[in-house]
Amino acid sequence: MGVYRKFMVNLELYKVFYTVAKCGSLTKAAQELFISQPAVSQAIKQLEGQLGVSLFNRTHKGMELSAGGGKLIFNQVEEALELLEGAENKLTELKTTATGTIRIGATDSIFFYVLSDKLAQFNEKYPAVKFELISSTSPNTVNQLKEGRCDIAFINLPLEDEDVRFYGTVTHLSDVFVAGKKYAELQLEEIPLKRLHDYPLMMIEANTVARRALASSEEILGVHFTPDVEVANWDLMKRLVAKGMGVGCIPREYCAAEFESGELFELKTTPTLPVRGIGVAIAKHVTLSFAMKEFLSMFNKD
Repeated sequence: MGVYRKFMVNLELYKVFYTVAKCGSLTKAAQELFISQPAVSQAIKQLEGQLGVSLFNRTHKGMELSAGGGKLIFNQVEEALELLEGAENKLTELKTTATGTIRIGATDSIFFYVLSDKLAQFNEKYPAVKFELISSTSPNTVNQLKEGRCDIAFINLPLEDEDVRFYGTVTHLSDVFVAGKKYAELQLEEIPLKRLHDYPLMMIEANTVARRALASSEEILGVHFTPDVEVANWDLMKRLVAKGMGVGCIPREYCAAEFESGELFELKTTPTLPVRGIGVAIAKHVTLSFAMKEFLSMFNKD
């Protein structure tokens, strides 16, 4: 410990020596180092005492390196300080440059509808960062996060798990009922939710967060939906609904393209279903890298 402390003290002395040598003046060196001139003078005397040689010749022009002392060590001191500065710059660069790999866990739908544009934007800004995209259900994604198999998890809310750190909600989802041209007459009226039993209902499969959220909504609104068809993903549901197989329950945000093209339309139901969300979580004791912070900041701006 004593040797380490002595090195730290000597390093500061060598910085003073180098600055005086470059400036050729105690006064100018003091100004550059933001310390007093007596402190500079004392540092030089202390280093000369430790080395046992005179490092400078004091002349009327200022401070000149002595032939038998300062000139002998100047180049090595300069090289050593440059190496130390380079090491400090590398550490700073690690904290301010996006590099490495970000492992992201999410469902296929979240990757497609929520993250794809963000991933492309981030890649354009930080091409050195690699992505590992791990697709699974939200419950499995949370488990992968806790087991260290992904760094960031985008999941369907709600999230209730004390072993992960909830970072925030990145977007909201509004579950709505949609239909295709076969049921075009439904565009003209406001439909009570209970009347939807008159039509073939299509819903996402039962073992999903989205379906559990719908079940909670049913309890709140006093209705109960019995699906005629259950599907594994939203894209299949949209395709089947567009072909007239029934009325589907799907997040409005996932149907923007189909609404614009006229392939699907949203039913005006009363009451409307509660809004839910997609959140982002990280492992409880993980320190965010600069790249991860930069990626997450893209969602904070929305």
